[in-house]
Amino acid sequence: MKPHGTHSEEDLDPMSAGYETVASRPVYADKVMSLRVDDVRMPGGQVAERAVLDRPAAVTIVPLDDTDRVFLLSQYRHPVGGYLIELPAGLADKPGETPFEAARRELYEEAALRAATWHILADMRVSPGAVNQLARVYLARDLTVVPDDERYELGQAGEFEEADFRTEWLSLDEAVARVHAGEIQNSATVAGLLAAASARALGWKPLRPADLPWPAPLTARTR
Repeated sequence: MKPHGTHSEEDLDPMSAGYETVASRPVYADKVMSLRVDDVRMPGGQVAERAVLDRPAAVTIVPLDDTDRVFLLSQYRHPVGGYLIELPAGLADKPGETPFEAARRELYEEAALRAATWHILADMRVSPGAVNQLARVYLARDLTVVPDDERYELGQAGEFEEADFRTEWLSLDEAVARVHAGEIQNSATVAGLLAAASARALGWKPLRPADLPWPAPLTARTR
């Protein structure tokens, strides 16, 4: 007999015991997110409410030039009431678009850059206690600048907050130093810069091919 309040590995494995959603109530929805409240039965039988913010997957890009400078932008973020220093990023919300295609599009739209060499740096769950969004961080190298006339011919001038970007190039080392100083706070940007610095220190050996699909859904306990 197991002591009260303890569970075996089998008990805790969602594939065997299960965390079962027994009811779900929609609260809010717009074109980029929805909020619902789920009633979830735990392995011990208790039922608890869990709010879930459903958002499309996202991509973030670390554009690194041949002198180890990284492209950064400052964007107004209304929920925090100010500008955040960020890497180029966006939602992978186009029908049929792969994450790699989304990354190339966002680099073009937000930075007016193209890259000949791409790799995956990291996959992230940004705030898994409440948000189900999956995010992927790419490293983009061998950069070329998109000519202004081409960019604006295709209507990529930006709108709303994106019309007010402030951009800069920093050495990767300086950008990482600004992370440690607390000056760069956007979570995907922090992860991307630190992952790029770590991969560089390891001779780029941890890099994965850029065209991999999204990771498989999480179903079982990681052992």
